[in-house]
Amino acid sequence: MLSIQPRPPQEDAYLGKATERIFLPLLQMVAPDVIDMDMPIEGVFHNNVIVKIRKRFPGHGKKVINTIWGTGMLMLSKFVVVCDEDVNIHDYSEVTWKVMNHVDPQRDVVIMDGPLDILDHSCPQIGFGGKMGIDATRKGPGEGFNRPWPDEIRMDPQVQRKVDGRWNEYGF
Repeated sequence: MLSIQPRPPQEDAYLGKATERIFLPLLQMVAPDVIDMDMPIEGVFHNNVIVKIRKRFPGHGKKVINTIWGTGMLMLSKFVVVCDEDVNIHDYSEVTWKVMNHVDPQRDVVIMDGPLDILDHSCPQIGFGGKMGIDATRKGPGEGFNRPWPDEIRMDPQVQRKVDGRWNEYGF
């Protein structure tokens, strides 16, 4: 479904998306645990980085956050979100769902000061301000999560088809 965006993208938005694809293999040389990355146009593409990793140890998400902040111009990233390997990080609805369901703010959010893009008007001084990393990966006992991680709820495909087929009747 095509939707009209309330703001036009910056003139270099699609160059940014190309840069994302070009620089992914270079990031993987420094951080081989990164499977994929997305830099949303909505975040002026260089202020936000979403990555997916193959998590192997407790704290792996935070390790990747710090690696990104320590890698070239990715140091300017204001927000970094780290997801598990089964997440489609190019689907912002799915990423949002994972953040809202996998993150305990006290345990999984890193906030620090650091360099930011000089065009970022939200920081208290030009080129420097607060940054946030969010570890949206599933947690285990080594990260203080000592109960079973719940299975993800999935709608039965037959029910989904029935609802999709009658959606207009419901008046939404």
